[in-house]
Amino acid sequence: MRKILLTASVLTLLGACASPGNVTSSLRPRPGPVNGVGTEAGMQAWIADFRPRAERAGISPATLNLAFADVHYNAEVVSLDGRQSEFTKTVWQYLAGAVSADRIAQGRAMLSRHATTLNAIEARYGVDKEIVVAIWGMESNFGGNRGSTHLIESLTTLAYHGRRAEFFETQLLDALKIVQAGDVTPANMVGSWAGAMGHTQFMPSSFLEYAVDFNGDGRRDIWSDDPTDALASTANYLAKAGWQRGGIWGMEVTLPSGFNYSGIGKTNRMSSAAWAAQGVRSADGRAFPQGEASILLPGGAKGAAFLIFPNFRAIERYNAADSYVIGVGHLADRLKGRGPIRNIPANAEPPLSRTQTQELQERLTRRGFDTQGTDGRVGPNTVSAITAYQRSAGLIPDGYASASLLASLR
Repeated sequence: MRKILLTASVLTLLGACASPGNVTSSLRPRPGPVNGVGTEAGMQAWIADFRPRAERAGISPATLNLAFADVHYNAEVVSLDGRQSEFTKTVWQYLAGAVSADRIAQGRAMLSRHATTLNAIEARYGVDKEIVVAIWGMESNFGGNRGSTHLIESLTTLAYHGRRAEFFETQLLDALKIVQAGDVTPANMVGSWAGAMGHTQFMPSSFLEYAVDFNGDGRRDIWSDDPTDALASTANYLAKAGWQRGGIWGMEVTLPSGFNYSGIGKTNRMSSAAWAAQGVRSADGRAFPQGEASILLPGGAKGAAFLIFPNFRAIERYNAADSYVIGVGHLADRLKGRGPIRNIPANAEPPLSRTQTQELQERLTRRGFDTQGTDGRVGPNTVSAITAYQRSAGLIPDGYASASLLASLR
């Protein structure tokens, strides 16, 4: 998951905890930036302090010498890590870029060009080849934006600099394990500034868990121009995340007049037959597949509604953002020849920025609709609080954090 652009998958992984099984941190203080300002000398001291920990984790001195031979403090990486964009866009604006006519055309060309490989991957892992190609398109524009930052240097800089240091030290250790296994040289281990790599932007920890040598050349190579191992590794990732062979991710639906919005949300699952009994219908006339499903309104009640199935959650393991999962699923549908999303509002309200969301949470909590914190992120507790407030105010309880909702609370 990697490029000098920060992919959506990286955004998900940046908040992850260090994976189990890594060496416990030393109790003594480690070298770090002075007053938050990093230096070349400071990072070299950090590397010297880190080497014994890496050796205890199984990294050989020879691998460490090779990996750190030309590693220097990278101020640009620190700058990128410190930026937090307040820009927001609607899910429909996001999808317009993610599932553009050009990307659909490129995706179809890739399906044709790599047909033999993709058919073999689909047969082995049970994941639709169009889903795999859609992730490839979303993550690196079909390999066009794989990133060019040297991973060992960027991960070392981020582990030294202190913000999310444990997470990045874990990723650095995993990157060194990859080098030691012979899958790639340090010079060729490139990707995005935050550590994601290759055609489908795997973090080092994800690589160690899911990467496969599908072409049988003895290396799990997700970096080269040949995308075979990267595509197979992505299918393996989804299969292990619970992908159901022959199932669908979801479909656009229409909701009946008088629909009970209290049933929406990913945590409320019913059989597709039960949703049909409530008057929910597919937007394109297809019959519902059997299975548990939920209703999702990513842009609120005024936009498209989706009936989502377990495969939605498998893609969500790759990237937890609803807009990303819908983007992957819808791009795959377009590659299969299905039509565009039908109910896209002309004047959709964008989601709130993080600062605005914090204000929303504060105002809801003061009114007795406790969001269980004011972190500026719209999680299940905030959605529940929004829904409760909307019901009390006679609004459609769609749980969507919009500017008009914030205005009503002001």
